[in-house]
Amino acid sequence: FVVQKVDCSATTVSNQILRRTADGKFCIVSLSVRNLDTESKLFSSKLQNAYDARGDKFNDDVLADFYANDNSQTFFKDIPPNGVVTGKVVFDIPKTTKLTTIELHDSLFSGGVRVKLP
Repeated sequence: FVVQKVDCSATTVSNQILRRTADGKFCIVSLSVRNLDTESKLFSSKLQNAYDARGDKFNDDVLADFYANDNSQTFFKDIPPNGVVTGKVVFDIPKTTKLTTIELHDSLFSGGVRVKLP
């Protein structure tokens, strides 16, 4: 996993037709995922979580992901061995919250890895 950018300034995400508005604000985390296994892995944005300094957990907003990734199913597909996908994972968080870490999982049964956010 490589976190490339974090943008917590958006209150809406949209595609060409529909718009999704945050209850608070959206934190959009741009990242890439490489499959280092010898078998294909299914990466799902729904398995990703973010945390603030108090340890409060925030779940991924799947519909906002869909809009932020231009209607692409980028984050719900098989990644072949040594393959890479890039895209955005979106969290709807309170306006005064600052995310400090993201917990990334390569599959449903992985322990995950925590990555500090800038």
